[in-house]
Amino acid sequence: MTYCVAMRLNAGLVFLSDSRTNAGMDQISTFRKMSVYEKPGDRVLVLMTAGNLAITQAVKQLLGNETIEGSDGEPVTIWTAKSLFDVARIVGSAVRKVHARDADALKKHGIDFNCNLTIGGQIKGETMRLFNVYAAGNFVEAGIDGVCYFQIGESKYGKPVIDRVVTPSTPLEEAAKCALISMDSTLKSNLSVGLPLDLMVYEADSLQVDKLIHIDESNAYFRMIRSSWGQRLRQVFDSIPDPTWNGDQPDLAANVVPQHQAMNPLSKINAPQA
Repeated sequence: MTYCVAMRLNAGLVFLSDSRTNAGMDQISTFRKMSVYEKPGDRVLVLMTAGNLAITQAVKQLLGNETIEGSDGEPVTIWTAKSLFDVARIVGSAVRKVHARDADALKKHGIDFNCNLTIGGQIKGETMRLFNVYAAGNFVEAGIDGVCYFQIGESKYGKPVIDRVVTPSTPLEEAAKCALISMDSTLKSNLSVGLPLDLMVYEADSLQVDKLIHIDESNAYFRMIRSSWGQRLRQVFDSIPDPTWNGDQPDLAANVVPQHQAMNPLSKINAPQA
């Protein structure tokens, strides 16, 4: 399993991925889920992958040379595409090629064709963009209808804090902190996600990578998050009053019946009389 999160903000982009690919009592494997493609001054592209490792590796192997027809009718690659939309099309095309080659063989062995990818970045002359590419090769874009982030892999544990904190106007440093807290929440609850991590923070219009960080157990900042986040949550939890049941404190009463009850109160089922 894995957990990756990518955020598209007004100030830039944040990408964070773990590296665990297998977890068990006596076997833990790691493999990088993030790939960074850079041509300084022209483009920065970041790909993150989740799902069957053999499938995602095969997709990545194709990406460097995969071509599609551009808007002008000429073939384009991830290095020559004029838009991130075309880059997402190239990723989708690579996924479909791997599916056409391997899906039937995988099915015979009872293995689903399982992959999920995010691709984002910026190409000179275009704004930053972020896409989520599915196993069918189709994709959606962040920033539509207010959604400014994507998660792939084991997403449920790290989602609540992002939903409560991150908006398009969130500063990059704050978004990076939120991504790391989201990752810590996932690490705490799921053995199939693990260190080390890769964090990439991209500033809008810089067209180069200058914040690409590898995080392991020795990273002081992440160790601080791991030790303090749970403590702070406990402090906030303890500061919230317990519910009351006798009505002495109406603001804290948990047994007040709403004026417009949508459903009748739950009725007890009594034991039959002997």
